[in-house]
Amino acid sequence: MSGHEVGPDEIDLRQAELPPVTNLAIVTLALLVSGGVYLAAQLNRSTSLVVPGILVGAAVLCLLANVVMLTRLKEFAWGSFFLVGKWALLGYVVIAGVLEFVFVYDHTPARELSLFTVMLVVFAVNVPLLLAYSVARYQPVSPRN
Repeated sequence: MSGHEVGPDEIDLRQAELPPVTNLAIVTLALLVSGGVYLAAQLNRSTSLVVPGILVGAAVLCLLANVVMLTRLKEFAWGSFFLVGKWALLGYVVIAGVLEFVFVYDHTPARELSLFTVMLVVFAVNVPLLLAYSVARYQPVSPRN
């Protein structure tokens, strides 16, 4: 038996129909990594930014879709979501900041740097969202009266 039993006045979200936030967050990460690898491989060459731009644009759209899906949830463990999310966001903002510093320190060209910056912002928001949702979706919540 698990540690917390669901009481009569609580809703068990483990059995609820929730939007595919986790799946879309993983797709977002895959798009970011694909765009980042492609861009890094072409960094010292004169190349078009169309392919990584499309991948980053798709990642941004996936992230926005996730946020919209989350805002439509009525019964959800928002306390747990924000508790996990704020600390994860702090950690990932530090990670993204260090990576941004590396790109600037290495004199990454402006066009590529701007695209890397967008990738890092999406990364720094997407991963905490994924972590917070993954924790909060399994927390029982009391229904609102």
